[in-house]
Amino acid sequence: SVFITGASSGIGESLAYYYSQKRYTIGLLARRSDRLQSVANQCKKLGGNPIVYDVDVLDQEKCKNAAKDFISINKGIDIVIANAGIGGDDNILSGNSSEMNKILQINVLGVTNSIVPFIPKMKEQLSGRIAIISSIASFRGIPSHGAYSSSKAAIANLTESWGYTLKSYHISLTTIFPGYIDTEMVEKIDEKAKHKLLNQIPLGRIGSPEDIAATVVYLASDEAKFIVGSELLVDGGVANL
Repeated sequence: SVFITGASSGIGESLAYYYSQKRYTIGLLARRSDRLQSVANQCKKLGGNPIVYDVDVLDQEKCKNAAKDFISINKGIDIVIANAGIGGDDNILSGNSSEMNKILQINVLGVTNSIVPFIPKMKEQLSGRIAIISSIASFRGIPSHGAYSSSKAAIANLTESWGYTLKSYHISLTTIFPGYIDTEMVEKIDEKAKHKLLNQIPLGRIGSPEDIAATVVYLASDEAKFIVGSELLVDGGVANL
C-alpha cells in the first residue's frame, strides 16, 4: 500500500499512475476534489485500487483520520510519499506576508501532518519507506521566492534529523530534490523566463513529473532496500553548475 499527498496533479498524479500499474492500493490525498476523483478514475483503469481523501494537508485532524482509515483498510502501511506543496511569488518588497505564511505553512507543516500519523504503525511493523519531495531551491534562495526556498530548506533539515531517529526502527526516509519540472508551478513562468531556464539545464530540457515519479518508485522499492536516509538530486544537472 502507498499513500500519496498532493495526488491531484503533477508529480503526485504521475506517482499514482505508476503504482496503479503495479496493482497497489493507493491513498490519494489532495484538496481539489474534482481533479482528485479524475485521477482516481484513471488509477482504476490502470489496475490500481485508489482510496480518495479530499483533505487539505494543513488540517491536522483530517490528516490523522485519513492515515488511520488507510492503515485500517490495509492492515498496515508500506510507503508514504509527501508531495503536496505550493510555490508563489513572495517578493518581500510588497510588504505583504500573507502569501509567505501560506507557502511556509503548506510546505513545512503540510509535510509533518502527512507523515507523522503513519510513524506509530511503521514503528510497530519495524518497516516502512517514506519519500519527501523537496526542491533544489533548498540549496539556494531563488529571487522573489524566499518563502518557497526557505520552506524547502527547512524540510531538508527536518528530514535529515528524522532519518537518524527512524533508522533504528527500520524506517527508511529519502528526500528527493527535483529541479525544474513541468508542473503547474513552472507552467506559470513566461516563455522568455522558460527559455532562460533551459540555458541553465545541462540536459537541455525541463524535467517531467514522470522523471521524478520513476525515481521515487525505485527508492521506495525493495530494490533500493540498502538505500537509507539518502538525499537525491533529480535536476538535469542544474545543481552541479
